[in-house]
Amino acid sequence: MTDEADRQTSFPTSSKHVRFVELSSTAMSALLEGDLPAASNTAGVALTEYFVTDRAQWLWRIRIDEMAADPRHARWIARQAVTGPEGVVIGHAGFHGPPDEAGMVEIGYAVAPDFRRQGYGRAILIELLRRAAAEPAVKTVRATISPDNVASLATIAGFGFVKVGEDWDEEDGLGLIFEVPANRSY
Repeated sequence: MTDEADRQTSFPTSSKHVRFVELSSTAMSALLEGDLPAASNTAGVALTEYFVTDRAQWLWRIRIDEMAADPRHARWIARQAVTGPEGVVIGHAGFHGPPDEAGMVEIGYAVAPDFRRQGYGRAILIELLRRAAAEPAVKTVRATISPDNVASLATIAGFGFVKVGEDWDEEDGLGLIFEVPANRSY
């Protein structure tokens, strides 16, 4: 299959469906204080203890700083992944920021432990890719994944991601860098 033909091929679907709800800096601040009721009230959905773990709080600190530095980043980062009519929060997702000068955005997502291995990671990935494809400024979608993260590596399989390199992060260690054109059929 040629690269052009591959770009026109639709990737696999998911039996699960998610929608994203913005996680404001006010909600993230409440999460940093460990105040789940206030964060949930602000967010408009019931957040769980998963949103106040050390790893989650590390992320909220970064995102709050990014949003304070440039409020335009808010629409790109920190969304809750919600499913069903009752609005069950199954994780969080977003981009690491707006597209860079080459039109690249990097995705980030996490599924809460109670919802793992049920297809929600795939559903979140599909929604992130659809959002990227809908943005004219986005040309490439990147995912950086630890070589030990078998679940995430399996999640991106079948979506056309190609390994383009590796990086080293002080927090996360070795990361394998994968990219896919944003203009695929979603």
